[in-house]
Amino acid sequence: MSTNEPTEHVTTTEARGGATPHMTRYVLGVGLVLVVIIFLLLFGLGG
Repeated sequence: MSTNEPTEHVTTTEARGGATPHMTRYVLGVGLVLVVIIFLLLFGLGG
């Protein structure tokens, strides 16, 4: 199945649709640390 439609080339920023703030990495890091602490409390102290 091939089509004869032209291919549109866009830059990385255009494909992304805007800015990408770096807040996501901090949210993921804090969440990971909290999960590890909760697991340590549940399994380390619980039994």
